[in-house]
Amino acid sequence: MTGELTGAGALVTGSTSGIGRATALALARLGAHVVVSGRDEARGKETVEDVRAAGGRATFVAADLRDEASARSLARQANDVLGQVDILVNNAGIYPFGPTAETSEQDFDRVFDVNVKAPYFLVAELAPAMAERGAGAIVNVTTMAAEFGVPGMSLYGSSKAAMVLLTKSWAAEWGPRGVRVNAVSPGPTRTAGTSGMGDDLDTLAQSAPAGRPATPEEIAESIAFLASPRASYIYGTTLHTDGGRTAV
Repeated sequence: MTGELTGAGALVTGSTSGIGRATALALARLGAHVVVSGRDEARGKETVEDVRAAGGRATFVAADLRDEASARSLARQANDVLGQVDILVNNAGIYPFGPTAETSEQDFDRVFDVNVKAPYFLVAELAPAMAERGAGAIVNVTTMAAEFGVPGMSLYGSSKAAMVLLTKSWAAEWGPRGVRVNAVSPGPTRTAGTSGMGDDLDTLAQSAPAGRPATPEEIAESIAFLASPRASYIYGTTLHTDGGRTAV
């Protein structure tokens, strides 16, 4: 398979299902060799098989991102598989909802460990080598709940708001040496992970001009664009792929 990312190595975290899986497939279609990572080995191998069936290249690396050590270990394994990581997509995340008063310290730590700490140290491990080569792309997946207050989403939204600021900080830090860092902010998206929301997902989506939830593929297209040479002059921005929710 040939395309604008032919020869590039991409690491997509949380890519055994949902938006991450769609992103792995999208990057592979553009020619990248993709490291698919996640906790579920069976789903990871299925994703790899789907990529290969479509003519792409993919390798599964198991990862349970929870701290600096696990993040750096995944980055090093991805480098071993790919030779070098040219594209990092920080997609893995957890999103428990609930009132602030009912949030435990354990839940708080778990969300920030996965949603903030792991991406932070993946970038710490991979961005210096990208900067030495003078090229690289990092895409962080955030959420529209990082942009405005939503009852029950204080923990999840604040963790992703941290990623919005880190996107800007990393763009300022690494951009002068050729590393583009950007973010994609999805709106309500119909995935296996959001299936438990039932009709609430549709209700949330109806507040936006599009009036419907996104598909994982629609979000993946935005991620692939920011990872590609087509976005060569885009640094530190958040692409709101939310059906227009931030416009109203």
